[in-house]
Amino acid sequence: MAILFLISNAVKDPVEALHLYRNKDLIEKAFGDLKERLNMRRTSVFSEENLEGKLFIQFSALYYLSYIKKAMTDHNLFKKYTMQKLLDELDIIECFMREGKQPQLGEINNKNKTISIHGNGVDRPT
Repeated sequence: MAILFLISNAVKDPVEALHLYRNKDLIEKAFGDLKERLNMRRTSVFSEENLEGKLFIQFSALYYLSYIKKAMTDHNLFKKYTMQKLLDELDIIECFMREGKQPQLGEINNKNKTISIHGNGVDRPT
């Protein structure tokens, strides 16, 4: 059994304090994802425009990582897979796009069908 102590000079309601703490934890984990998983340790760029572009791409990637984490949690996929293992398994799926045609997915093996987040009733993000 774990005991958590939160001390605050500003927040008096314990439920609100716990909610704020958990939100802070989510932000710290997202920042850790930026640094570790999305390679934002160094932002070596030559112009402000390049930096803004890199930050936009990193933000978009972070958005999708958050979406995937939530989908994995909602569908209990963390019991079978780490996020890295799931991404490695799904990485081999290819999407072919031709002008004027609907996108087509390449061959999907049975293992990928069983772990596909979209196959578990999760809508694609819009």
